Amino acid sequence: MRFQLTEEQGALQAAVRGVVGRRSSARSSWLVAPRGGAADVYNPAPLQGAAAQPGDSQFRLDRALWRALGDLGFFSLRLPEADGGAGLGLPEAVLAFEEAGRALVPGPLLATHLAAGEVEGAATGETVVAAADGRLVEWMEEADVVRPGAEGAVPMNSVDPLTPLHRVPAPAVPDPLGILLTAAEQLGTAARACELAVQHARTREQFGQPIGAFQAVKHLCAQMLVRTEVARAAVYAAAVTADRVDIAAARLLADEAAERGARDCLQVHGGMGFTWECEVHLLLKRARVRAQRGGGVTESEELLAADLVT
Repeated sequence: MRFQLTEEQGALQAAVRGVVGRRSSARSSWLVAPRGGAADVYNPAPLQGAAAQPGDSQFRLDRALWRALGDLGFFSLRLPEADGGAGLGLPEAVLAFEEAGRALVPGPLLATHLAAGEVEGAATGETVVAAADGRLVEWMEEADVVRPGAEGAVPMNSVDPLTPLHRVPAPAVPDPLGILLTAAEQLGTAARACELAVQHARTREQFGQPIGAFQAVKHLCAQMLVRTEVARAAVYAAAVTADRVDIAAARLLADEAAERGARDCLQVHGGMGFTWECEVHLLLKRARVRAQRGGGVTESEELLAADLVT
């Protein structure tokens, strides 16, 4: 099966990348603004503070970006045109979420997208919606609407300072659509990690030559690319079939590509990959938080295993 994007799909992908890119200043931690500050200026201080004191968040969701995504139709992509949506399908939603994952857009994108058409203002980005996903609720305190399932949630420390988390006592039933769109975000993050690793390997020099000339670094970059492209094929295929087994496979491959890719990207960057001036560590942290959505990978593993033995 060939996954050649249509002209319209390519335009959608470029439009989403343009919206998040204009606000990024070539950084991935941009979309969260210090309280009272500008969201399009990179400032690592709020992130450092959030990491040091995770219970006292010093940043807030960028509502201007949320409305910009609403104007673009990010949240209403799959709504019928009669209801004010774009009338597009799951493949287009996957492309949009892939770009969001590439840029590490913070906020409950998934919950708000799934609530479009049900919660007033969600489709346009005027309302931010949070919901229980497995045992986790993302950005609960910043949301305008918290959907059922988050009762009794308590705050918890998050490995990703850009994703405030709450834990709920009773896990929600995983939504296959949510799992696939999360896999799309993971795919975007994996692609970004690969891009950063290759860029650094080409420019960073040791012993008078770029580190990309060394075989060990070449192998890391090649493995990152292979995992990303395998995950891409799986995610795109699942978007076409919407089959639960295909979604489970896509989720496992995308999680691996994002987490292992970010770790390998850190390896290529060396010690500087852990600094606030570099976005690489944020890729790894976000990938690990996303991997816990829908209760973790156990259900996907069991579903895929059952299909393989039948």
